[in-house]
Amino acid sequence: MDNRYLLPSAHGQTLYSEIKDLPIYDYHCHLSPKEIYEDKPFTNIGELWLGGDHYKWRLMRAMGVDEELVTGQGSWHDKFVAFAKVIEYAAGSPLYHWTKMELETYFSITTPLTSETAEEIWAKANQVIEEKQLSPRKLISSSRVAFIGTTDDVADTLEWHQKLAGENLPYAVKPSFRCDTLLLIREAGYASYIHRLENVAGMKITNLSELDQALEARLDAFVSLGCVFSDLGIQDFPSRVASDKEADKTFRLALAGKPITDEAYSGWLGNRMCYLAKAYKARHIIMQLHLCVLRNANQSLFERCGRDVGGDSIGDELPARAVTGLLSHMAVSGGLPTTILYALNPAMSAKLAVIAGCFRGVYTGAAWWFCDHKRGIREQMETLAEVGHLATFPGMLTDSRSFLSYARHDYFRRILCQMLGEWVESGELEPNASSYLAKHLACGRMKEMIEAVECQRK
Repeated sequence: MDNRYLLPSAHGQTLYSEIKDLPIYDYHCHLSPKEIYEDKPFTNIGELWLGGDHYKWRLMRAMGVDEELVTGQGSWHDKFVAFAKVIEYAAGSPLYHWTKMELETYFSITTPLTSETAEEIWAKANQVIEEKQLSPRKLISSSRVAFIGTTDDVADTLEWHQKLAGENLPYAVKPSFRCDTLLLIREAGYASYIHRLENVAGMKITNLSELDQALEARLDAFVSLGCVFSDLGIQDFPSRVASDKEADKTFRLALAGKPITDEAYSGWLGNRMCYLAKAYKARHIIMQLHLCVLRNANQSLFERCGRDVGGDSIGDELPARAVTGLLSHMAVSGGLPTTILYALNPAMSAKLAVIAGCFRGVYTGAAWWFCDHKRGIREQMETLAEVGHLATFPGMLTDSRSFLSYARHDYFRRILCQMLGEWVESGELEPNASSYLAKHLACGRMKEMIEAVECQRK
């Protein structure tokens, strides 16, 4: 690809030439630290491209591909051919752009992927994989990655991060404190999850006070391995904050497997989110809140294939009063950490940007998931520029399980430069300012945020 792809603006092309080779700070993703540590070469393009990628699975399912060739036992070859037939006509989809970019970036393949070229591309890509022995670390290094923030459950043993810490890698791979399962107190098997947490924390957990002690120990273990970020991405949001006494009662009910009312559940969420915010601030952890998502919307698909297979949806908007109320309570009750807010519902974009502007150190993050297409990425930045400050934007992330997804950073950089380039050519932005913003938002802003955390801990 040359500098003109997705970049009709002449000044945008100039900006892109300045930032295209800058390092990548992929501060939120779902890559496996185990796979990075083991660094096993991939066997074929099907495994590398389609394994675990629910973006592609969803697109295939939408076009009627049998589940056997999506998440089932079909061969990688047959799954790849099925995807080729689907992507050929997926005009306007970010996957259409990403397919072109990934094939050219990592395999030097410029032929469009279609039903007619699938066999040719399958053979050529597999030849590249075999000759280069493409593996997770090689793909990370070739993508100029400087920082990876994985997503790790509170009860994770962190054994693979411990092993990676001794590898002297040229890039950072750090755990992020993910507390979804911890807060989903009404899910089946919650008591078993707490037993997992007991094992990894090395202590008994029978009440809220003991839970707090275990969480403090886990947070310190994460920080000892360089944790910079926390994350929460559940579909529920609290309307109130329960007292510790009430939250303790709710927690005990959950351990006993007894029903929990909606009111008690909402209060529990508020209590725990405020407690965690205070703990994050004390440890200089950046808090990420992913909002407005509806998990496992298709019950039959969930029962057949499980979580994270492409069955989630955009959720409803949240009341501004609920979001501001929680942030205010965090700030008053012990400290609001540096926070990044994401909304899966695009109707929340302006609301969330304005809410963030009410609090020091709270920012809106990248266009998330169903919004990380060309229009959504640009609209998110334009909205932030209009009602907030564009220079506060933390920048792009992959939010992906695929080692080829670093092409999404290039996708973002092209969209960013096109927007800034248009503003320069229309007289709305000075050229020097556009150059600064392009570099700042491509990676400089996130680099500064990560370095600030590391400096505060010294």
